[in-house]
Amino acid sequence: MPATDDFEVYAPGLTSPINDGFDITPDDDADLPNVTRALMVAVGGDVAVVLKGGTTLTLPELAPGVVYQIRISRVLATDTDASGIVGLF
Repeated sequence: MPATDDFEVYAPGLTSPINDGFDITPDDDADLPNVTRALMVAVGGDVAVVLKGGTTLTLPELAPGVVYQIRISRVLATDTDASGIVGLF
Protein backbone atom coordinates (compact mmCIF):
# COMPACT_ATOMS: atom_id res chain seq x y z
CA MET A 1 0.00 0.00 0.00
CA PRO A 2 1.52 3.39 -0.95
CA ALA A 3 2.22 5.94 1.75
CA THR A 4 -0.44 8.60 2.31
CA ASP A 5 0.68 12.15 1.47
CA ASP A 6 -1.42 14.57 3.52
CA PHE A 7 0.30 17.51 1.81
CA GLU A 8 -0.23 16.40 -1.80
CA VAL A 9 -2.44 19.42 -2.61
CA TYR A 10 0.12 22.00 -1.39
CA ALA A 11 2.32 23.74 -3.97
CA PRO A 12 6.01 23.07 -3.33
CA GLY A 13 8.29 26.05 -2.68
CA LEU A 14 11.91 26.67 -1.80
CA THR A 15 11.11 26.41 1.91
CA SER A 16 9.11 23.18 1.61
CA PRO A 17 10.74 19.80 2.26
CA ILE A 18 12.85 18.24 -0.45
CA ASN A 19 10.87 15.60 -2.31
CA ASP A 20 13.20 14.18 -4.97
CA GLY A 21 16.85 13.67 -5.80
CA PHE A 22 19.39 12.14 -8.15
CA ASP A 23 23.00 10.96 -8.21
CA ILE A 24 25.42 13.39 -9.83
CA THR A 25 28.38 12.44 -11.97
CA PRO A 26 30.57 15.52 -12.36
CA ASP A 27 30.88 16.60 -16.00
CA ASP A 28 32.52 19.74 -17.38
CA ASP A 29 30.19 19.85 -20.41
CA ALA A 30 26.72 18.65 -19.34
CA ASP A 31 24.10 20.40 -17.24
CA LEU A 32 22.23 18.47 -14.55
CA PRO A 33 18.79 17.08 -15.42
CA ASN A 34 17.29 19.43 -12.80
CA VAL A 35 18.53 22.57 -11.08
CA THR A 36 19.05 21.58 -7.46
CA ARG A 37 17.60 23.05 -4.30
CA ALA A 38 20.34 21.38 -2.31
CA LEU A 39 23.47 19.26 -2.60
CA MET A 40 24.95 16.55 -0.41
CA VAL A 41 28.17 14.49 -0.62
CA ALA A 42 28.99 11.05 0.78
CA VAL A 43 32.76 11.61 0.79
CA GLY A 44 33.86 15.13 1.63
CA GLY A 45 35.96 17.42 -0.49
CA ASP A 46 35.76 20.27 -2.96
CA VAL A 47 32.87 20.56 -5.43
CA ALA A 48 33.18 22.86 -8.44
CA VAL A 49 29.76 24.05 -9.63
CA VAL A 50 27.94 26.34 -12.00
CA LEU A 51 25.20 28.13 -10.08
CA LYS A 52 21.71 28.61 -11.52
CA GLY A 53 22.62 32.24 -12.23
CA GLY A 54 25.67 31.20 -14.28
CA THR A 55 28.51 31.88 -11.83
CA THR A 56 31.22 29.20 -11.62
CA LEU A 57 32.86 28.61 -8.25
CA THR A 58 34.38 25.90 -6.08
CA LEU A 59 32.73 24.99 -2.78
CA PRO A 60 35.70 24.06 -0.59
CA GLU A 61 35.86 21.12 1.79
CA LEU A 62 32.19 20.09 1.89
CA ALA A 63 31.49 17.74 4.79
CA PRO A 64 29.75 14.40 4.17
CA GLY A 65 26.11 14.08 5.14
CA VAL A 66 25.41 17.82 5.31
CA VAL A 67 22.59 19.22 3.16
CA TYR A 68 23.90 22.37 1.47
CA GLN A 69 21.05 24.50 0.19
CA ILE A 70 22.35 25.73 -3.14
CA ARG A 71 20.82 26.06 -6.60
CA ILE A 72 23.22 24.60 -9.15
CA SER A 73 22.88 23.67 -12.81
CA ARG A 74 26.18 21.79 -13.30
CA VAL A 75 28.81 20.00 -11.22
CA LEU A 76 32.20 20.21 -12.89
CA ALA A 77 34.64 17.29 -12.99
CA THR A 78 37.59 19.70 -13.00
CA ASP A 79 38.42 20.75 -9.40
CA THR A 80 35.84 18.37 -7.84
CA ASP A 81 37.31 15.72 -5.54
CA ALA A 82 34.27 14.98 -3.35
CA SER A 83 32.30 11.87 -4.32
CA GLY A 84 28.90 10.35 -3.77
CA ILE A 85 27.34 13.66 -4.84
CA VAL A 86 23.56 13.86 -4.71
CA GLY A 87 21.34 16.63 -6.07
CA LEU A 88 18.14 17.28 -4.14
CA PHE A 89 15.07 19.19 -5.30
